[in-house]
Amino acid sequence: MNKLKLLIAKSSMGLATLALVLATVTANSTCFFYSYQPKIPEKLIRK
Repeated sequence: MNKLKLLIAKSSMGLATLALVLATVTANSTCFFYSYQPKIPEKLIRK
C-alpha cells in the first residue's frame, strides 16, 4: 500500500509541474500574438 501512495504522490507532482509549464507557455504565446497584431485599417473601424 505504501508503494501505491508513493506512486500517486510522485505522479501528482509531475502532473502539477506539467500543468504549470503548459499554463506558462500558453500565457506567453497569447501575449506574443496579442502584442504583435497588425494595425486595423480605417475602413474597418466602426464609428
